Amino acid sequence: MLELRDVTRRFDAAGSGPQTVALDAVSLTVPAGRTLVLLGPSGCGKSTLLRVMIGLTLPDEGSVSISAQAMTPESVLTLRQRMGYVIQDGGLFPHLTARGNLALQARYVGWSAQRIDDRIASLLEMTRFPADGLERYPAQLSGGQRQRVSLMRALMLDPDVLLLDEPLGALDPIIRSDLQRDLEAVFETLGKTVVLVTHDLAEAAFFGHQIVLMHQGRIVQQGSYRDLMHQPATPFVTRFITAQRSLHGLRGDES
Repeated sequence: MLELRDVTRRFDAAGSGPQTVALDAVSLTVPAGRTLVLLGPSGCGKSTLLRVMIGLTLPDEGSVSISAQAMTPESVLTLRQRMGYVIQDGGLFPHLTARGNLALQARYVGWSAQRIDDRIASLLEMTRFPADGLERYPAQLSGGQRQRVSLMRALMLDPDVLLLDEPLGALDPIIRSDLQRDLEAVFETLGKTVVLVTHDLAEAAFFGHQIVLMHQGRIVQQGSYRDLMHQPATPFVTRFITAQRSLHGLRGDES
């Protein structure tokens, strides 16, 4: 279980102006084995919250814990190895092949070459990535293939928690649809705790057991798609849902 309590994160504005509050007393619990989607417009704090979860930035106030173990400067590196992270646009190292990107962290923690090869083989089957693509560099792969490599890299150490920051945002609609189905199958097969960031309501409805809608660094509503659709907590929720439904042609009776 991933748990945040009253997490606040501020950033210094350019120059000597006032600080910007990116996260404002956010409390959130992600049950083990469930998929939670962080949803909201650009700049609402979704990606910052994900970086706090994995310890890339520590909160100014509040606490983060994984399976009741608190994240601190002393524990962050150990806890980070229990989490897989897919950043926006994949974040693959361009000077390494797909295989090199996959093996990098496993080599760092001391896995044998045979164990690495066995794990890569199982991930290829799981993600339907072609074996002959392993020796290609990221620039030689399609957008969908790069995203599959990014997902495999996040899963390489078999983490307890998987964090994905808009993993499908830069893909064309057909590739995106294919990867959505493949990701859903991976989530169901592995049963891991998943937190996925998106600004797209249709994607949130597709993946999320729970949806957390954020605005200006705060959680404004948490629940199912139907909850947001039929019981909006604030006028902002109504505006956001209405705009997204118009964009995607979503119906109010979808769950």
